[in-house]
Order: sequence, then C-alpha cells, then structure tokens
Amino acid sequence: MQIIKLLKEEESKLQKQLTAIQGAIAALNGHGAKITSRARAGSANTSSGKRTLSAAGRAAISRAAKARWARIRAQKTRKESR
Repeated sequence: MQIIKLLKEEESKLQKQLTAIQGAIAALNGHGAKITSRARAGSANTSSGKRTLSAAGRAAISRAAKARWARIRAQKTRKESR
C-alpha cells in the first residue's frame, strides 16, 4: 500500500510540473491564458464554451415553442376573420 501512495504522490508532482511546462510553452507562443490544470484543459465543455442540454430539456423547449407558435397562429386567424 505504501508503494501506491508514493506513486500517487509522484504522479501529482509530475502533473504539477507538466502544467507549469504547458504554461511556459503557452506564454512563449504568445497565448496569455495559462493552463491551470489538465482536468480543465481536457474538458470538452470548458474549452469550447458550449453547454449540453438533456433530451428532456430539449423536449420541454420544443413543446413550449410549439405552444407559443400555436397561440400566435390562433391570434392571427382571429384577427383575419374579423
């Protein structure tokens, strides 16, 4: 068990060094933003700035939009029939 603990500590140390090296490379390339951690850098949602929406959320938005357009169409037909 002690070996695993030591290996995890070494991994953490190497991860910090890698982050520092990536920050130095980014600074030399002219990029102002420094990479703070690999978890943040590798995340698809964080790097693209886009959010994902669940299927249930999309369905709710779709139902609301259809109901909204149905009300608009109903109001138009009432105005035209007068």
